[in-house]
Amino acid sequence: MSFLTVLYACIFYAATAMLVGGLVVKVNRYARTPAPLKIPTTPAPTTTGGVVLRMAREVALFESLFKSNKWIWLFGWLFHVSLLLVTLRHLRYFTDPVWFWVVWAQPFGKYAGFAMVAGLGGLWARRFLVDRVRYISTPSDHLMLVLLIGIGLTGLGMSFVAHTDIVAVKDFFLGLMVFDLRPLPADPVLLVHLSLVALLMVIFPISKLLHAPGIFFSPTRNQTDDSRERRHIAPWATKFDVGSGSKSE
Repeated sequence: MSFLTVLYACIFYAATAMLVGGLVVKVNRYARTPAPLKIPTTPAPTTTGGVVLRMAREVALFESLFKSNKWIWLFGWLFHVSLLLVTLRHLRYFTDPVWFWVVWAQPFGKYAGFAMVAGLGGLWARRFLVDRVRYISTPSDHLMLVLLIGIGLTGLGMSFVAHTDIVAVKDFFLGLMVFDLRPLPADPVLLVHLSLVALLMVIFPISKLLHAPGIFFSPTRNQTDDSRERRHIAPWATKFDVGSGSKSE
């Protein structure tokens, strides 16, 4: 067993543990954080079904961003949809046999990489060209975009420039899933790509990218606009008399 194979196996085991553990901790913290006020962004739905529909539109179409800024919506939506197709395409490395709908996604996912990089390029350019956005942008904002663009470019490089042995790559990851280490190709572009992906997995739970699960816990989106019909009391405040501030009998 080569040192390279053992090294990257350890890297991905550690990165996966940090990703899963970090997400569990963060999501649990989101779920336990009370919402002391009724603060849905109006106009808001008045029923639970309406909230579900609103959330679906927000996740799939970025509805509020579309209403706010069409250019940011275009680049953001382009990036996220392309990322979804690319991710679906990569499922072939973790399934055997490959699911039929993953096979159907292959040609779309292959070229979606270009759209993904283009969307990221537009979002990054915005941080330089828009004064108010440039003012609030931090080094971590730029580095996160550089990381994602680097992942996209190295992935495209393997598909269209420096091809790698994808059969061996799949064998490596299938082996990782059952703790059976199998040789990993030593192609430079592949190693850079995998290193960047592992780095993304490590920093994801502590980065702004955590808005992916966080949106489902946003009280401005997941609350019904029924403050006139029902009194809202945060779970931690149920044992108190809100009117007087004293304990209820």
